[in-house]
Amino acid sequence: MRDRNQKIIKFNFDENFDNNDFYVSKSNEHTYNLINKWPNWEKNFLNISGEKLSGKSHLTSIFLKKFKGIKFNAKSLNNENLKEIKIFENIILEDLDKNIDEKLFYTLCNIIDQDNKYLIITSIKPIVDIDFNLNDLKSRTKNFLLYNIEKPDDDLIFALILKNLSDLQIILDKKKIDYIVKRIERTYSKIFEFIYKIDEMSLKKKKSIDFKIIKEALGE
Repeated sequence: MRDRNQKIIKFNFDENFDNNDFYVSKSNEHTYNLINKWPNWEKNFLNISGEKLSGKSHLTSIFLKKFKGIKFNAKSLNNENLKEIKIFENIILEDLDKNIDEKLFYTLCNIIDQDNKYLIITSIKPIVDIDFNLNDLKSRTKNFLLYNIEKPDDDLIFALILKNLSDLQIILDKKKIDYIVKRIERTYSKIFEFIYKIDEMSLKKKKSIDFKIIKEALGE
């Protein structure tokens, strides 16, 4: 039993990036399989898109552990980063959106192309749907392989709930998890929000999870 008097804290559910903790389902298997086929890609530019908490960072971390490289956040990309990439074959740019320095990003793409490196970009929207101002950059985005992580299917929702609750030392039987899967909103953010609520309510009420708590956490 865990200590029920512990403080309730918000868990960062996107921190465990071990390969064994990534559950492959129909929602993400096409992207997962491509990541593991490197360098046998059709292009050197890859964009992985998907909603927040869909596993984009998890996939890039799996990639880096297996194939090595360097990772930057798009919002903090700077000229020094362009110097740092010279010794790396694989470069990852995370959380791309319209707020990036477009000229710097375009320069990065040119370096990748000229030096025959590989660039993986993660974003919520597909890169071709981001309304960049720089026309040359708009043209460059057409060179990306586009892979989208789809909304979670039933198998993935079941696995995410089971794994993350188990990590929190909360055990639910299959009947209860099936009940949740049929009723929860099919977005990654809502799934992890539900997991946090269940843990918070369990600690506050100091009791095991029953259907009443589950319904309350689902907002029923």
